[in-house]
Amino acid sequence: MDQYKQSDATAAASVDVLPTRPLRCIVKLGGAAITCKNELETINEDNLNVVSSQLREAMIRGSCHGMDWSRKPGSSDTPSVPDNFDDQLSSDSKNFIVVHGAGSFGHFQASKSGVHKGGLSRPLVKAGFVATRISVTSLNLEIVRALAKGIPSIGMSPFSCGWSTCERNLSEADISTVIKALDAGFVPVLHGDAVLDRSQGCTILSGDVIIRLLAEQMCPDYVVFLTDVFGVYDRPPSDPDAILLREIAVHDDGSWSVLKPQLLDATRQVEITVASHDTTGGMITKITEAAMIAKLGIDVYIVKAATEHSARALKGQLRENMAEDWLGTVIRLVK
Repeated sequence: MDQYKQSDATAAASVDVLPTRPLRCIVKLGGAAITCKNELETINEDNLNVVSSQLREAMIRGSCHGMDWSRKPGSSDTPSVPDNFDDQLSSDSKNFIVVHGAGSFGHFQASKSGVHKGGLSRPLVKAGFVATRISVTSLNLEIVRALAKGIPSIGMSPFSCGWSTCERNLSEADISTVIKALDAGFVPVLHGDAVLDRSQGCTILSGDVIIRLLAEQMCPDYVVFLTDVFGVYDRPPSDPDAILLREIAVHDDGSWSVLKPQLLDATRQVEITVASHDTTGGMITKITEAAMIAKLGIDVYIVKAATEHSARALKGQLRENMAEDWLGTVIRLVK
């Protein structure tokens, strides 16, 4: 478990002012939901397009215009600029931050070279650090491209913004650039990244850890994790006996327990597994970080991406009314 040691996010943040408008939501695009995790560096185009559309509906009312005028790699088409741009975006557009995982981008390179374990003096680790960043930043570009069909999104890499760790704990995280981007009307799009580590040279910073820091410092109304399954299960979802945990209660000390459904077998334990190639802790990290966010009084929804259930979560429709037909997991503070 020490391999996935978590960050002291609060102590790391550097922020003088908050955004001028409240932060509505932080969204995590799970790597397994937006990429084909068993196919190296392959994007799940269908899911990404649906998720991008749902995000636009949740963030912006009214018409949306394409903002990506670049020529796509391998394309012979000349970029076209719309003639009917509004002078400004809708005044009631909502502040969102997007953070995405790596999925089939970055994990292979990081795991193969041992970047998460450190040791930049070794040529293999240094090469792996470079390869990991090339991979995750290329994914970030494609996600920004997809969002830019209507969302003024800006890619931001933690490494390039000066974020770093010490003993795998987040030690420096200047979020002032994120705040400035929000105030300028942009949607920051961050991602899990390879970063420098003061004690071991380098490591992998998980997107889930980034979300917790941003939530602690910027207090969004709610947080949504979009995954490739309907939520958190008491054992691997592939197990035919797996049960979807509808509501997880977080206590003041950070511990958590299942509130719904009440498991009939008192001896049944919640089993969380981590894929062998996952250098960021997988579902263990996700639940731990989600519980720390919920401890702040911020509801966290874990839901399957590109479904009607994810659309409802993104719009904030679940905050007051948790409908029985909604499929997902809500993690919230016990009141």
